[in-house]
Amino acid sequence: MSNGAEPASDPTNTAARDIADVPAVEVVTTVAVHLMSAAAIKCGLAEDEDTAAEQQDLAEARILITALAGLIKASAPDLGTAHAGPLRDGLKSLQAAFREASDVPDAPGQGPGE
Repeated sequence: MSNGAEPASDPTNTAARDIADVPAVEVVTTVAVHLMSAAAIKCGLAEDEDTAAEQQDLAEARILITALAGLIKASAPDLGTAHAGPLRDGLKSLQAAFREASDVPDAPGQGPGE
């Protein structure tokens, strides 16, 4: 609008107002769950075995798991044990799935997110 007023139906304003109402802990855990889900699929853990083999991509899984580990490490002090604990458990499960799916496992301490 030329008068400088923003229309009430502006989707950018609505999205900004919506996200402003979400606690930071919820945003971080939601992002972590998305990373976990994507990493699980890339590790070949899709529900359908045929699809799992097609979607497995360990190079992509490594990136996702490493990003997840960084997010958890950086945010854990602020998230508290109740939120960080389950995220750490999920990360460990993904790291184990990655090792199991790898033809040549990484050396201890050299896997994604370690």
